[in-house]
This record gives sequence, C-alpha cells and structure tokens, in this order.
Amino acid sequence: MGDKAHARAGAAGGVATPDRPSSVRNVVLVGHSGSGKTTLVEALALAAGALNRAGRVEDGATVSDYDETERRRHRSVQLSLVPVAWDGFKINLLDTPGYADFVGELRAGLRAADAALFVVSAAQEADAVAGAARAVWDECAAVGMPRAIVVTHLDTARMSFDEMVRICGEVLGGDDPDAVLPLYLPVHGAAGPDGHAPLTGLAGLLTQRIVDHSSGERRETPPPADDRAGLREARNRLIEGVIAQSEDETLMDRYLGGAEIDVATLVDGLERAVARGTFHPVLTAAPAPDGARTGVGTTELLDLITGGFPAPPERPLPGVVPLRGAPRPALTCDPRGPLLAEVVKTSSDPYVGRVSLVRVFSGTLRPDDTVHVLGHGLTDPRHTARPLHEAEVRVGALSSPFGGQQRPVTAGVAGDLVCVAKLGGAETGDTLSGTDLPLLMDPWTAPDPLLPLAVEAHGKADEDRLSQGLARLVTEDPTLRLEQNQDTRQVVLWCLGEAHQDVALDRLRSHYGVRVDAVPHRVALRETFATPVTGRGRHVKQSGGHGQFAICEIDVEPLPPGSGVEFVDRVVGGAVPRQFVASVEKGVRAQAARGVASGHPLVDVRVTLRDGKSHSVDSSDAAFQTAGALALREAASATRVRLLEPVAEIRVLVPDDYVGPVMSDLSGRRGRVIGTEQSGPGHTLVRAEVPELEIERYAVDLRSLSHGAGRFDRAYARHEPMPQQLAERVRDEREGRPIGV
Repeated sequence: MGDKAHARAGAAGGVATPDRPSSVRNVVLVGHSGSGKTTLVEALALAAGALNRAGRVEDGATVSDYDETERRRHRSVQLSLVPVAWDGFKINLLDTPGYADFVGELRAGLRAADAALFVVSAAQEADAVAGAARAVWDECAAVGMPRAIVVTHLDTARMSFDEMVRICGEVLGGDDPDAVLPLYLPVHGAAGPDGHAPLTGLAGLLTQRIVDHSSGERRETPPPADDRAGLREARNRLIEGVIAQSEDETLMDRYLGGAEIDVATLVDGLERAVARGTFHPVLTAAPAPDGARTGVGTTELLDLITGGFPAPPERPLPGVVPLRGAPRPALTCDPRGPLLAEVVKTSSDPYVGRVSLVRVFSGTLRPDDTVHVLGHGLTDPRHTARPLHEAEVRVGALSSPFGGQQRPVTAGVAGDLVCVAKLGGAETGDTLSGTDLPLLMDPWTAPDPLLPLAVEAHGKADEDRLSQGLARLVTEDPTLRLEQNQDTRQVVLWCLGEAHQDVALDRLRSHYGVRVDAVPHRVALRETFATPVTGRGRHVKQSGGHGQFAICEIDVEPLPPGSGVEFVDRVVGGAVPRQFVASVEKGVRAQAARGVASGHPLVDVRVTLRDGKSHSVDSSDAAFQTAGALALREAASATRVRLLEPVAEIRVLVPDDYVGPVMSDLSGRRGRVIGTEQSGPGHTLVRAEVPELEIERYAVDLRSLSHGAGRFDRAYARHEPMPQQLAERVRDEREGRPIGV
C-alpha cells in the first residue's frame, strides 16, 4: 500500500465485468451527515478515471446529483452504487446517507458490502462526531464489517488530525484505542489569510515516503530531516499496533529484540488485521484541485481497498434455508455454484420502471435466466404491505449504474453487484435462487419505523392512485410501514424521522403522481364506565301501518382492564322475546364501538339485559337494536365515563452519558421508569412505560437529546385512565380533532 506504481486508472466509465470474485471489492462508505462521503466517492472515481477532470460523467452529471430528490435537498437520501476500475480490480463503491432517518439504506449497504470506509469530518464539533459516529460505528460492528477510517475537511478543520485520531480511538476503538492508528500523516502547506492550512500531501508511515501534491501532480519524495523523528515515533506505534493484531506471535518478540521488520511483512499483517476487523487504519483524503486528476489520499485509499480489504470469498455468506425439506447446500462464493443472490435495493426509473440492485453471493446471474424469487413478507398485523410471496421470474437485461446511466453488462458473477430491470414483483430483501434449488436467505434487520404520518388524498383524482402509490413506496423502502388503522379510520405511514417523511411524500408526488395531505395523527383512545349504572332504552314510534316498539332495561358495570364488552341475558318471563335478545346485544355492541361520550370505543364493561317490553306487531329486530343503543347511551349520561389512553412499554438504549437526561425527559412525558441495566460497554438500557400520546415524536426528540446516539423500541402495554384534566380537554376539542387525539 504505497509501494506500487500508480498509473492504473481506467478509461472514463470503463469498468469491465469481472470474471472471478477475487477481482471484486465491495466497499460501503458510511459516516455522519456532512462528513463528505459523496465528495469522497467522486474523488475516488476521478482518481480511477471513471470521471473526467471536471468531475463529470459522459452526460454531464456528477455521480451524485442525478436524483431529483437529492438535488433539491442537497443531501444523500438513498443508497447509490458507483463502480470503478483500479489495478485490475472492479471496486463497487456504495455511498450511503449519513442522516439517521435513512439508516435502512445504511443497513442495505452493509449487507451488500464486504468492508467499509468510515468517513469522519474534522470540521464537525467533537460532540457531534462522538455521538453520530458512534451510532454508525455500532451498526458496522453489529455485522462484523472490516473498517478503515477516513478523515475529511482538514483544510477547514475545527480539530487537528491528531485530535481526530485520538477521538476516534476513544470513541470507536472500544477497549483497545491502539486498534485505531494512522497509516499516513497529513502534510500541510502554508496557512492562508483565514488561518487554515491546505492539505498538500501525506507522509507514509510504513513506506517512510512523502506523497506530495503541492505542484498539482502526485510525487513521492523522502521526508525532510526535521520531520524524521516525529515520523519515526508514529511509525513505531503503528508497527506495535499491527504486530499486536498479527497472527504471527513471534513478530513481537523479534521487534522487542531489536530486529527490523520488513515492510512486506508489516503490510501483510496490516491487511490481515483489517480483513479480520481487529485493526482500523486511519487515513485522510481531499478532492483533487482544479485541473488535477488525483486528490490527496485518493490513490492510497484505492490501494488500501484493493490490497487491504477482503475479497468476497473471504467473507462468510449470509445464512440460508432450503425450501420444502431439501438438504442445506454448502455454498461458497463460487461463480460455478448454485445461484444465491439478494435484492438489496429497489428503485424506480422514469424510463425503465422498477430497477433492482442485486448482490450475487454464489453462482452467476445472466440475462434471460429464470430464477426463483422468494420474500419473507411480514406477519405483523399492523403491516398492510409486503406479504410473503414466491414466484419464478425471467431475468431481463443486466446493467451497472453510473450516475443517471445504466451501462449493460453480460453477467453478474458471485461477489459482484448488478442492476436488474423489471424483475417481476421482486422487492427489497428478496432472495433470488435457481429454480432447481429454491433458497431463502436470512434477512437483515430493518429498523422499526416509530414516527407516524397520517395522510389523506389531496383530491378525487389522487384517491384512485393512493393505495397503489403507497404500496409501491413501501415495496421500495422496507423501513416504511403502512397501516390502515381500524380504530381511527386513518391511513398511517410510519417513518424513521421527519426527513424520512418528507422524502416519502416527495416520492409519492414525483414518482407516482399522487398528492397527499398530512393530517394530525390520532391515537386510539377508549372509554369505560367509572361506576355501575342502569339504563333504559325506549324506542316507540307510530306512523300509520306497522310502528316500531321496543323497550329494554340494562345494568352496566365496569370490568378489569382487557375484558372488552360482555353481554349477559337475565330476562325472565319473556319480557323480551328470545328472538330479540340478540338484537339488543347487537345494538349495544354497535353503540359501544361508536362510543358513548367522546366518540371512542367503549370497553371493559358488562351489560346485563334484565327487563323490557315488546309488541306483538310493532316489535322488530331493528327496533330492539335501536333500544339497546339508546339504553347504553342513557346509562352513560348517568355516570362518569372515563377516557382511556394507550400506554406503551419502551426500551431506550443510550450511551451512559445520556442516561440522566433521558430519564428526566421520560418523567416529563408522564412516564414511569421501571428499570435500567447495562447493555454492552458504555451503554445503558432504560425501560419505561409512557402514554402513547406523549411519545408520538419521540423518535425525533430522542435523536436530538442523545446527539443521534440513542435508539428505542416500543410495544403496546395496555390502556389506562387518562388524567381528568386532559380527558376533559379531549372531550371539549372532540369536533376539532386536535393533534394526537
């Protein structure tokens, strides 16, 4: 890494289809929002010859501004793939959004990749780096992803490179800060009027050479005599860190004994430690200045990717389950093996239609093949999209994306990423396998969306397209959940945050031509009786011919929570004919479903029919249904009706530093903290019960409170009586339907 020739860039856009998995590198760029991931992708593409010197692909667009939503927002909101060629390798660069609302895109990128470049900005505040970076780092660690760290924005830094290395070691290194050490040190030029010194080169600690870009071209020179002592100290620490992670236990003895460890041995040990995920080298990079081909650090990063990151065969395949009792196959990353691939992203192209980004794990995917498509689906009754599905689908044309273009490819070999147009009904997360050996891959975990967005069609024309548009939207994005709430009669789109909501509405309008209005989300409240009470329902009408006659008398008593509505028949002597008892019950239950005081369903009561009157001619099923409803309403007017609100059990996982503020915030939301426990190094799990009215925006508020480092999940616990003052306000504002009610 650093001792090779550097005239290895391909022609612009010319990335050949690899013929073997070992010539592929799948690298995902991750990091907090604003860290410079997309700029770094473009700098690497420029250095590799995939872009011209103006940073443009052939149609004039950059690799990152072809999506209309991203152009408007000046922010990455989706996973994007940029393939480049370097030194005989195909490198699939996967750019992920840094904003927490799009963590689903991050997890899709982690599924598709074999290693990660973790990008942090020196222009950010230290607290922001620590909070946001730690959350993303934990995502990578959860899947065992090998990582290198890239420091950006050193030209306008709030913190020096040394400070950034120290923070990364403390925050990301876990129990071993020496697992995070620089591989190169930055070289700065003279400071400008603003006090910032431009980044002009790098000092290689292993090669002991200076890579100088001050002239606009990349040149290697020996280090100045004044700098050699500082470089030697940093080099010794790096060597000790690499040797500590080496599988060769004799290296440390040799090093401590004064033996000189050759560079080739150190590079080999470094590559092994990076691939195992036990060592994380730190580099820095900057875009190329105007007119230059390579930016500072881009060549070194490309060398690290091809020489230090694992090839697809070196990474374990996700678990698979064979169908219909077939034996479990022994799969490897072999182009000649059984087909095993996965849709890691689904998007819509205005000209091509649905496009599936597919990672091939085993076998070879070719155009015109017939493949078995199988999706897990969702068994949660709250979800109204993505059911379990299975089909055999013919594969259409394969392509490789670059900016807004789709360039044809002949095949997708094991380890590679390709795009497939119009792959039947395949959805994100679906498994593709051979028709002779259908397989189902273990799914990656999608975050549970916890921020509700209630929507209504904007106009009559939108009503006809709303259901289809929403269904297609959640097919593309598994972090959206569509709910048809039967209690509140609302269509609710559950999202990960406010930015996620905005992008979802934007795509509904721009991709599917559906305009919707966001309306206040209502929580499913309930009613119950506070004390036992009686009621009498009298429905008597004479209007010529057959009239209507039904009288019933009921007793209503409250029951324990969760009892629902019970109906008991205690009529004696035939006061209410047997055929009309069920009619009374039907009327009572219908009225209970509509509510008796504030329009919310009545629960947890026992209704006893004890007496009544009928008429031999004028009594009917409809009359007794009406009488039953009237009796329940009269009973409600004679007692206090309690309003019940849903209570959620939530579990909040935060770094230890934020436990106090989180618990204080929960108390202010009428919450009850029921326990805390340690959950891994430096993290605490807080368990609490909180009314759902108080946590509708908790997904947003917790992110702000914990600097992006906290997350939570929730589950319905029960309904509990609402405080009287709040219940009265709900009743007073019933007609206005206030937010949250």
